[in-house]
Amino acid sequence: MSLYQPGILATPVPAHARHLFFDLQAAEHLPAALDRLLRLADGEAVVVGFGESLVRALGRQVAGLREFPALAGVGVDNPSTQHALWLWLRGEERGELLLRTHELERELAPALVLADRVEAFRHGAGLDLTGYEDGTENPRDDDAVAAAVVAGAGAGLDGGSFAALQQWRHQLQVFAALPQAEQDDIIGRRKRDNEELDEAPESAHVKRTAQESFEPEAFVVRRSMPWTAGSDAGLMFLAFGRTLDAFEVQLRRMSGLEDGIVDALYRFSRPLSGGYYWCPPRGAAGLDLSALLG
Repeated sequence: MSLYQPGILATPVPAHARHLFFDLQAAEHLPAALDRLLRLADGEAVVVGFGESLVRALGRQVAGLREFPALAGVGVDNPSTQHALWLWLRGEERGELLLRTHELERELAPALVLADRVEAFRHGAGLDLTGYEDGTENPRDDDAVAAAVVAGAGAGLDGGSFAALQQWRHQLQVFAALPQAEQDDIIGRRKRDNEELDEAPESAHVKRTAQESFEPEAFVVRRSMPWTAGSDAGLMFLAFGRTLDAFEVQLRRMSGLEDGIVDALYRFSRPLSGGYYWCPPRGAAGLDLSALLG
């Protein structure tokens, strides 16, 4: 029986993580590179996601997989920076992740070349760098599996999941200069106790992304973590879903494309990237790539 990659729903998020993004360079070497990847990626310490371009390079299709849409609203731009392969490295120590990165680069060459990387970390008990808790409304236990994992699609697909990623850069000093009540209104929660504000404005992030307010309901499982590089910092947003639709309807509403109200999050933060990936299931012998390799 195929199961999901365990790192997808493992809690809490790891102390440290690396997001690696690879571009396809030599398609003729791709099958051999994927064979080597199977030996290195267990779905827990290394979660694997394939972009549509890689799937097409193998002459296959995965129902529901597509490229990340570049969505623009009033004063809002959500860029698409799609890559062929995404690897989420999870661990307790940064040096461990660095050395694992070097090994993966060697083993995936010359088929795939590392195009970008983002180092992330757990802040407190799972806080964004603004000090607010991330993923408060995540579904739990069986509900998390139902929201994040594909079922009823057939062998090689059941147990898979779809990942949506965006790297958000925060203007933390701008946010910190705001009065506490205004900060709370932007997020839609009180920082001191994480309680949702009933009287928050309609632009509050919590109201823009209320998963039960969509038709159908748009539940995803968030595994976001802060990142920092030099003077820049923000949130590496990561959400898993049984389809990409739930994330996409949330992003459209955040961008003001549903009702003209833009999420207040854009007042101090902007996305730098955007990508969609299919995470294959894991079988008894490791990752199940039968949907790609036959």
